[in-house]
Amino acid sequence: MTTQIWTPLDYARAGKQLGNLHLPHSVHRSAYGTITIPMGIVAGGTGPTILLTAGTHGDEYEGQIALTKLLRTVDPASINGRLIVLPTLNAPAAKAGCRVSPLDGGNLNRAYPGDPLGGPTAAIAHYVSTVLLPLADFYQDFHAGGSSLNYLPFVSTRLSGNAELDGRALAAARAFGAPYLQVWGYSPDPRLSTSESNRQGIVSLGGEFGGGGTVSRQGLAIVEGGLRRLLAHFGLIEEDRDCEPPRPAIELEVLGRDYYVYATEDGVFEPMTDLGQQVEAGAACGVIHAVHDPARPATPQHFEIPGIVVCQRHPSLVERGDCLAHLATPRT
Repeated sequence: MTTQIWTPLDYARAGKQLGNLHLPHSVHRSAYGTITIPMGIVAGGTGPTILLTAGTHGDEYEGQIALTKLLRTVDPASINGRLIVLPTLNAPAAKAGCRVSPLDGGNLNRAYPGDPLGGPTAAIAHYVSTVLLPLADFYQDFHAGGSSLNYLPFVSTRLSGNAELDGRALAAARAFGAPYLQVWGYSPDPRLSTSESNRQGIVSLGGEFGGGGTVSRQGLAIVEGGLRRLLAHFGLIEEDRDCEPPRPAIELEVLGRDYYVYATEDGVFEPMTDLGQQVEAGAACGVIHAVHDPARPATPQHFEIPGIVVCQRHPSLVERGDCLAHLATPRT
């Protein structure tokens, strides 16, 4: 079945259009209402189509700000190609400042390829899969750690197994110019946006640029500079002489579940590492304190393998099974 989402914007029209996708959402207070999802299309010339999204998780802000500023300032006369930009793709989650949609509890980055007859989250994923991605030559979805995690800022790509596609993605990631480039070589979940773009043979990137449910100034600057370099890399704009050229990134990879540390019990977590720190196998990740039972010893949490700490839990209060940290290792 085709999508129920509609828009008055014209994907084939030249110039700059700002408006919304409309997702029908019939509720008590609005029988014929729609969920509006902000979108901009900027087109001119014969270059490629670049799809950019943020707000897949509503509490991740660097991409939302950078893409909003891009739509506000971009001159269509400077574009050779087409930009399709959605700064708050999961608009209900972004409005609520939550990772998941308050309407159906859906995690948009665990919803692909989606369902046109499903809830709002599944319907958005289906529209991306069946309408937006087929228009795109390149796709980037901007993320951060949200309210529960802090990340070392990096651009990322997820290996597809297609050497030509992966090579083009790595070239784009290097052109983006973030200080770190992470390759997700371990991808058990087919419901991710990058898993869907891989299935469709579309070059795609992700990236984690902060966390803690707030805006990282460093992460925002990396995204803004990276966008200019990326658009120049694909020929949509001329090289920005005021934008620092990309420096060689430190290239990392994540290859399995043993890169992650999960809480073994409830309590208050005291970390013993910092982002960017090199650790050895068996090193202390931290300890969990049973603060309501002072006689009980703290419970150590350990890393299984050596690596670099790229992610840490942000809230101190933890429950058994929460991710406390994860590592990456130098890419070989």
